[in-house]
Amino acid sequence: MAGLARALVTPLLPGDYLDLFHPMRKGADLRGRVVDVVRQSLTATTVTIRPGRGWRGHRPGQYIRIGVEVNGVRLWRAYSITSPVDQPDGLITITVRAIPEGKVSNHVLRNLHPGTVVMLDQATGDFTQPTATPAKVLFLTAGSGITPVMGMLRNHRFDDAVLVHSSPDPAQMLFADELRHRASKGEFRLVERFTSTEGTLAVSDIAGVVPDWTERAAWVCGPTGLLDDAEAHWSDADLSELLHVERFRPRIMAEGDGGAVTFTQSEIVVDAPAATPLLDVGEDAGVLMPSGCRMGICFNCVASLTSGAVRDLRTGETTQAIDEDPVLIQTCVSAAAGPCSIKL
Repeated sequence: MAGLARALVTPLLPGDYLDLFHPMRKGADLRGRVVDVVRQSLTATTVTIRPGRGWRGHRPGQYIRIGVEVNGVRLWRAYSITSPVDQPDGLITITVRAIPEGKVSNHVLRNLHPGTVVMLDQATGDFTQPTATPAKVLFLTAGSGITPVMGMLRNHRFDDAVLVHSSPDPAQMLFADELRHRASKGEFRLVERFTSTEGTLAVSDIAGVVPDWTERAAWVCGPTGLLDDAEAHWSDADLSELLHVERFRPRIMAEGDGGAVTFTQSEIVVDAPAATPLLDVGEDAGVLMPSGCRMGICFNCVASLTSGAVRDLRTGETTQAIDEDPVLIQTCVSAAAGPCSIKL
């Protein structure tokens, strides 16, 4: 009924009327219906989704973007698919850990219910197993970085695999029972580390846990610091070709001065820190911001910089614009480099 009420006051195209009654119809934008929501821990939730017509499937380790309505604003986030490929029922699962101030992750944790229709994109990502599975494999994960690896473990049997996984404590370890069960059957060797009592495992100390790490193809996923350290460690050993990493946020390479950002169409002005993406700044201020992968890949967050300067958080490069010569920028990887105006 809420959808019908909105339709009475919102200009709609013919396809929009059909979507109100048949959101999963062929030809509609890709959507999925939430089938089940299961709490995994105090902060993590597994969501089972039935994709609509047009879903092309996924490869183990890939992720999807889902769009949900939060306080009347559609927000998109990317989550790894953890379910086996080509399940007979066609269902897919994602496991979402709520983070402080995370609008979507906390909405999923507290407010997402079976029956809800969410927006979907096709699966994407290169953090996947090659067609020919390596003879020896190392998975190095931390926190929710286990999710894409879980998708691989549920789809592949490895001749020789080691999983080194770090969690804050046993209560927060995702998929703990299943991982231990699979390890007990000999599917892989599991090394658990709880940082609240054991501290963080330095990547440079990996040889103490996996002595033959130099002989293994490695997949690493977790916090930015873990990924940066892994890239440096494998590079120092001249083994970068064996390393695969998965990032859900761009690496911030540079900071500088922030500035006042004017969202011209919304008539909102807000002070922006130097290292905060304009996408986050706008969303926090209540601006309706287009978004996608949030890491500079999909270009769904492109907006017009009409004046001032912004800095690319990945490279430190500055882009400037004037009223007579606006420039398109990616708001998810751009930050204010002084006062600027965005056409949103």
